[in-house]
Amino acid sequence: MPQDVANNPLLRRLARIPKTTALLGTLALLLVAVLLPNPYSGVLLLALAAALAALLVTTWPVQPPATRALRVIVLTLLTAAALTRLF
Repeated sequence: MPQDVANNPLLRRLARIPKTTALLGTLALLLVAVLLPNPYSGVLLLALAAALAALLVTTWPVQPPATRALRVIVLTLLTAAALTRLF
């Protein structure tokens, strides 16, 4: 079961990040990963997928089913892209 936001300083800090900043940071990281050569690109994309998976697990109980499905689809596509770049 995920930890309560009030009891976890990391989650409180992440909750204060503006959504636009988080989106632009993620897009910048994705752009860098796409422009890197293949083995490095795959590793960076896997790191991004791991961060997304951690976010998905942490927020699963409070997300509506449509959001859950979208996040699982994005995580699957990101992981597939990372594995394609690795091998």
